[in-house]
Amino acid sequence: MQNRTKNWTASQIPFRNNGVALITGSTEGIGYEDALALSSAGWSVIMMGRNAQKGAESIAKIQRVNRNAKVSFEKIDLADLSSIKAFASGMIAKGHAIDLLINNAGVMTPPKRLETADGFELQFGTNHIGHVALTAQLLPLLRKSPGARVVTVSSIANREGMINFDDLQSRSSYAPGKAYSQSKLANLMFALELQRQSEKHGWGIMSVAAHPGVSRTNLLITGAGRWSVAGMMRTLLPFLFQPSAQGALPTLYAATSPEAKGGLYYGPDKMMETRGYPAIAKIPAQAQDVNTAAKLWKISQELAKVAF
Repeated sequence: MQNRTKNWTASQIPFRNNGVALITGSTEGIGYEDALALSSAGWSVIMMGRNAQKGAESIAKIQRVNRNAKVSFEKIDLADLSSIKAFASGMIAKGHAIDLLINNAGVMTPPKRLETADGFELQFGTNHIGHVALTAQLLPLLRKSPGARVVTVSSIANREGMINFDDLQSRSSYAPGKAYSQSKLANLMFALELQRQSEKHGWGIMSVAAHPGVSRTNLLITGAGRWSVAGMMRTLLPFLFQPSAQGALPTLYAATSPEAKGGLYYGPDKMMETRGYPAIAKIPAQAQDVNTAAKLWKISQELAKVAF
């Protein structure tokens, strides 16, 4: 396949009447656009988030666009391992195969160092450890589906990231952007390692990574704050940001296109991957280090109290 995907759009998502998709952080932004597009293509979508009211509003919004959309909401807090376990146990009890898991939820650059319920730095704990815990616990249901996919959403911020095993939780020093970049590098490395592990153990799961470029979502405002430099740019210079529906395309391509391949990374094709249509994205050198990825895989499972 060439790097470009010929201006692929959500209208090219193959119709799938019996597919079950789970999307974390899907009440707004990129995750909401994923839910809207997939439900419009026949999928049964389980939207996941912390706020049930937002979930209900998002479902109503989708059903105004598509009256027949099969969408539901499940409460989960990715910053709390007990919440993830409760959610996964409920899904396991129902026993339905999962065809697609989109690890999309994210926290971005809170100015002060915050912690999850389990004592992890908020960004690393939510963006990475929470998704490791969720994916591991849903593995039996993913394996029940022939051709299941896991798409983990990273960010172009991963280019600046390094995995600091001596201080994964930014306890000795906290810099918001540095911690965010580490969490997003961890997302990408997790996606690539999950593909290697799936091939090694015969799980039959395709793991793909994606990033949205620079998109108009509330992530900057809710994370760094409306009056941060990033938040002000988002508010005052909106032309720098592509619409969130456009930003969702690489994730949707990775999730549904017959052309997408496991172990690859997709992002926008223009202006240094900040905007455009889905294409194969460049994997930064630090994400290609298989020894670091294997170490991160092991430590992440220990922190998340799970085993693949």
